[in-house]
Amino acid sequence: MTASRRAVALAAALSLSALSLAACMVGPNYQRPPPADPPVPEFKETTGPVVGGADNFRPAQPRDAIDRGPWWTMYGDPVLDRTTAQIDISNQTLMQAEAAYRQARALVRQDASGLYPTVSGNAGFTQSGSGSGSGRSTQGGVVSSGSGSLSQFTMGPSLSWQADLWGRIRRQIESDSAAAQASAADLANARLSAQANLAINYFSMRISEQRILLFEASVAAFARSLQIVQNQLDAGIVSRVDLAQAQTQLEQTRAQLVAENINRAQFEHAVAVLAGKSPSAFTIEPGPPPPDEVPTFDAGVPSALLERRPDIASAERLMAQANAQIGVAVAAYYPDITLASSVTLVASGLLPLLQLSNAVWSVGPQLAATLIDGGALKAQVEGARANYDAQVANYRQTILVAFQQIEDALVQQRVLVQQEQVQRAAVAAARDAERLSLNQYTQGTVPYTTVVTTQTAALTAEQSLLNVRLSRLTTSANLVLALGGGWRDTDLPAPMPIGGLDQTPQPPIPNAQSIAPQRQWWKFWGR
Repeated sequence: MTASRRAVALAAALSLSALSLAACMVGPNYQRPPPADPPVPEFKETTGPVVGGADNFRPAQPRDAIDRGPWWTMYGDPVLDRTTAQIDISNQTLMQAEAAYRQARALVRQDASGLYPTVSGNAGFTQSGSGSGSGRSTQGGVVSSGSGSLSQFTMGPSLSWQADLWGRIRRQIESDSAAAQASAADLANARLSAQANLAINYFSMRISEQRILLFEASVAAFARSLQIVQNQLDAGIVSRVDLAQAQTQLEQTRAQLVAENINRAQFEHAVAVLAGKSPSAFTIEPGPPPPDEVPTFDAGVPSALLERRPDIASAERLMAQANAQIGVAVAAYYPDITLASSVTLVASGLLPLLQLSNAVWSVGPQLAATLIDGGALKAQVEGARANYDAQVANYRQTILVAFQQIEDALVQQRVLVQQEQVQRAAVAAARDAERLSLNQYTQGTVPYTTVVTTQTAALTAEQSLLNVRLSRLTTSANLVLALGGGWRDTDLPAPMPIGGLDQTPQPPIPNAQSIAPQRQWWKFWGR
């Protein structure tokens, strides 16, 4: 056996050995840790008592049959439906999250390419010489003439393959696959958050319109009261103090009306930005108030929440990413083995370059290992383990915060129904007191300060009722957000196969004109 054949046989043997060890991956295999506090059978606020509530209090019936994909349609507002649909088309925050998701997916494919050989080619020409001379000489098949210059053409391919004996590349694929899944969950969370925030700002704008109408009606009523006082003053029945009080009340209410127009405009601008529109080119005409019947939801069981919130799924995937990075750090303790081969054709002209007799080849393994590093590798492993512990804490904290948000929304949903009932009764009583005090004032039995007090109390009660209405609508949207909308962790893309590139045909990524046209478009890897 010639030396060249022995080299080829040695390379083949090393390749087979590397393949036989390909299943070895150092570092811990990922197992999802449990939450810090195991979920209880049911949320506390689903059946909690109403402190100080009436005996006949009954919360609104849940509407869990509603599809939580386009969940905002449950409010029955066509303007809200059309505006929220714009989020998938032109919301810039969603576009940013989608681009980050595509970047994470590309990084996984880049990592997976390291499992395969890299083939490259090179070609070159050099002209060299030293001084002047004559004669003819031959060196390595390259002829130099009497001019003292040397012409050399080179061309040939080369191959390099790093044997992943310890699983460093596969752990990196595992890590970045988990990061890509976390990015997909972040995209879903950004989409759901934008939808909820748009709904909340839209409801705030509609309630602001109701305040404007309330202030306009109050301005008209206070103007009539001012005229009554003016008539009383002209008749010499009252003093100018009553007139000053009536004027003060009227102008203060006019100031509130002006300020509320500012609030309404700001809420409209916020809706425009969430829809991806310029506020100067986006207008929503004043419309009817939100429906009196605010939808409510049954939160289900707490254990299901772990599967329904994209931020929890993202935190869990980041935990898996950090676990895989421990394996990457541990693999650095072991030597890297690279198999390399090259074939180079060398000749003094282009035609002789293609002759095999001018070929120079090489093949063989290379081994590189760290011998002394002053503890750097150990520190990297310790840092990777610390990062994993931090991600575990972040995962558990995300779950706790999610439970808190659910409990907060549930108690608000339950109690605000009762508060609205009580507040409606307070408005009716305040309006009755306002009417009686004004009648008694015209009869001269009470001072005008009584009228001012009752009118102010009635206006305040009306504003409080509108605030309760807004709180119910905001709580409804926040509860959908806290429950994860219609999202499930099964909507996450499957991880990239560790053994190689995924060959499953994938749906196209939406362009900038249509982000996420369907709720589960990001399932690009399939299952």
